[in-house]
Amino acid sequence: MSPQRDTLRIDKWLWHARFFKTRSLAARVVSEGKLRINGARVSKPAAQVGAGDTLTFRQAREQRVIRIEALGTRRGPAPEARALYEDLQPPEPRPAPEQNPRYEGKGRPTKREGRILRAKLPPTLE
Repeated sequence: MSPQRDTLRIDKWLWHARFFKTRSLAARVVSEGKLRINGARVSKPAAQVGAGDTLTFRQAREQRVIRIEALGTRRGPAPEARALYEDLQPPEPRPAPEQNPRYEGKGRPTKREGRILRAKLPPTLE
């Protein structure tokens, strides 16, 4: 007799690990076929997952690849949820926005720039 592996429903695990705000949202993603367990597409929210399984799915415009480290017993705080999985594809760092950008040629000319512009204009008839 082989030892039985501890498993949990995929929609419940995704909710415990805080990938989705509600369990029904997690179930919808699974039933639409947008999730893979160990490379195989899954369409039933009742599919069982256990420690060591790899999940692939899209979330917020980025591809998530995670390995299940543990099964949760409840939907706990975020630090507890992060201990349930290992992110195999960490997000790319976003470039820092440029500080105080100055757009040349925009807005009213300064006093000095006004003098230079007036010097380039042809003399007016009075």
